Amino acid sequence: MLAGTGSDVGKSVVAAAFCRIFRQDGYHPAPFKAQNMALNSYATPDGLEIGRAQAVQAEAASVACHTDMNPLLLKPQSDHSSQVVLHGKPIGSKSAYDYWRRGSSEIDFRAEVCAAFDRLASRYNPIVMEGAGSISELNLRDTDLVNLPMARHAKADVLLVGDIDRGGVFASVYGSIALQSAADRRLIKGIIINKFRGDMSLFAEGRKMLEDICRVPVLGVIPYYHDIHIEEEDSVSLQQKQRQMAEGKVNVAVVLLRHISNFTDFDVLERDPRVNLFYTSNTTDISQADIIILPGTKTTLDDLLELRRNGCAQAIQRAHREGRMVVGICGGYQMLGQSIDDPEGIEGTVARLPGLGLLPIHTTMTATKQTRQVTFRFDGKECRGYEIHQGVSDTSEAVLQAGHCIGTYIHGFLDNAPVIDYLLGGLCAEKCQPVAFDYQAYKEEQYNRLADHVRRYVDMDRIYQILTDE
Repeated sequence: MLAGTGSDVGKSVVAAAFCRIFRQDGYHPAPFKAQNMALNSYATPDGLEIGRAQAVQAEAASVACHTDMNPLLLKPQSDHSSQVVLHGKPIGSKSAYDYWRRGSSEIDFRAEVCAAFDRLASRYNPIVMEGAGSISELNLRDTDLVNLPMARHAKADVLLVGDIDRGGVFASVYGSIALQSAADRRLIKGIIINKFRGDMSLFAEGRKMLEDICRVPVLGVIPYYHDIHIEEEDSVSLQQKQRQMAEGKVNVAVVLLRHISNFTDFDVLERDPRVNLFYTSNTTDISQADIIILPGTKTTLDDLLELRRNGCAQAIQRAHREGRMVVGICGGYQMLGQSIDDPEGIEGTVARLPGLGLLPIHTTMTATKQTRQVTFRFDGKECRGYEIHQGVSDTSEAVLQAGHCIGTYIHGFLDNAPVIDYLLGGLCAEKCQPVAFDYQAYKEEQYNRLADHVRRYVDMDRIYQILTDE
């Protein structure tokens, strides 16, 4: 188990690295996270929903993703409530208070996630588990499903990941260990210091001091990197991607929605050397971009209302009239239509809103969620993607195009070369040099580079010894 001193210390990426390392070394690994909280999700081959991070880790392990890898997914709907997805299917919404209060549910979530782990462990070895947030939230210890209670069930060896870049790594690592019970402290077999910057030799004494006070070996100090690109789990990182317009490239503006989901849809464009992709809610940036993308969202009506309030809706309509390409994916696709109705109050109190009117569809929100992997044809070529959405639109088209506006429910739409070639073709002829870009090959290269990076700075011999010791 990769556990953490806090959120965003790099557990997900380090877990992905170990998935690829074990696969390279001839094992048959699989990822596991008992409970994930994220809006970024993925559809499994059998049409169920899991956190995107576990889908990425499965890809690093070269195995098909399955709901047993993330049996419990919480998708925030507001500051106080989340949709609960169990074994890939939504079972309703809960407030944070009700979810964490013991005995508030008829479902024994602990039994469900433990059973999922047991099924997974019967098919794969080793299991690369990921914790959530901090392992030392004392007020949540009795209801914790994902950290050390899960490690106890799995009899897992725990590696504690601390982020040195944010400061306070001695206190966070020592405190995380010291606050555990004696039995749980014995599960923690090593420390990994992540996101180190600067001269590694300057931390040699600090490494020894950390081992002395924690009485746990430091198994690696992983330097911060800028040149390896693995899909991010949390949308917090999007705040750092509000770049400016660039000369000599195709400028792509992704409208920064308050409840944006599945932002990894745009990783392929972000990595394409011909493209300058940025996230923005600035109306001037939107009006000047070559391509405008309305992304997916967990609350379509609320975000559509906000787009009208902040002027982004009008900026998108104006840019479209001036000939800019507009693309909508999932909730963004629904917004581009004529209207969105929510007669049952699925999303809240807003019963109906007019859309932006760029596509000839009407959408009705429904309680049933569509989750499936799909194949479709674009520009005469077969493509692949997946759907995760609530709401039904009155069209049978997988991809709906009206002039220079394209809409689709399909996540991963932009991962297909025919789509990218279509979107960038004419613009690149005017602005930049043509470049061949194979996104699948690129992702494989990134997993291998990540594995090489972690191997270089982590004592894998000692980790294998820990895993094989009884």
